[in-house]
Amino acid sequence: MLLLVSALLACSSQTVAAEDSDVIVTVDSTNLRFNPSEVTVTEGQAVRFMWAGQALPHNAVADDGLFDSGEPARDVDYRFVFEPGTAGTHTFVCEPHASAGMVGTVIVEAAPVEVVEEETEVVASEDTPAISLVSSILVTAFAAVFVARYVDDEQAE
Repeated sequence: MLLLVSALLACSSQTVAAEDSDVIVTVDSTNLRFNPSEVTVTEGQAVRFMWAGQALPHNAVADDGLFDSGEPARDVDYRFVFEPGTAGTHTFVCEPHASAGMVGTVIVEAAPVEVVEEETEVVASEDTPAISLVSSILVTAFAAVFVARYVDDEQAE
């Protein structure tokens, strides 16, 4: 039971944290405008279209079809996350009031590229110097034996 409560609390805190960076767009019904009418976000960030108790119904629909808050309504809470690959300028309209100039723009900047440096692990073996030492002794011993035999052969002649 305690584990379930802990998991639910962790999920809810993650949801709040994700929404802290949301950019909120509302409507100014008196002027039939989105407020603000232009926002800038980074890939991975969300725009949240929110209004309540409006006299006229509104929606937010991207010209390129990327997002659509649905049918015009007086109360809207629509959140859209701009995933990687959506960088660019996205114009949107309130369909019932597009002719009145109720348009907006979301500028999506590419997410910063994270450079991941590969760590090169240098394996320092304590055995390596011993192998080199043994190799050196063996080569020296072979050389000594070879020289000794060569000298013995020369003296025998």
